[in-house]
Amino acid sequence: MALYYLDTSALVKLYVREAGTEQMLHLVANANHKFAILALAPVELRSAIRRRVRTGDIEPSVADELLHRFARHTESKFLRQLVNESVLEAALRLIDHYPLRAYDAVQLAGCLILRASTAAEAPVFVTADQEQSAAAEAEGLIAVNPDPQPQP
Repeated sequence: MALYYLDTSALVKLYVREAGTEQMLHLVANANHKFAILALAPVELRSAIRRRVRTGDIEPSVADELLHRFARHTESKFLRQLVNESVLEAALRLIDHYPLRAYDAVQLAGCLILRASTAAEAPVFVTADQEQSAAAEAEGLIAVNPDPQPQP
């Protein structure tokens, strides 16, 4: 059994069809895997979906259904890593060492804190962001990018 920590750039691919969606669907289809998300992921996911509504890519009723489905999954399918002082301190350190955006650093910090607090196998960090992936690998994590043509 493997534990996968999903950054929002990967998580959104489970709800909105885009490059990397097939890879994410294949990953979550394995019943032996567990998945973790940061407690802030619902905010980022909602933002990504509502942004697509505003640009006309998704109908409002479809967006509402996607958000409802995600809320159900959050309760039943995802472990949630809380944002606490340890996560924030780790994010600050990451920003000092890598060219990460603020939420990207917080996301990666959440995975690192989860790794430090679990006795099981270290989580695999899943992100479609190249810089975040490189930082994760530099921090000793295995990083997986579901996007065959990742965006910077």
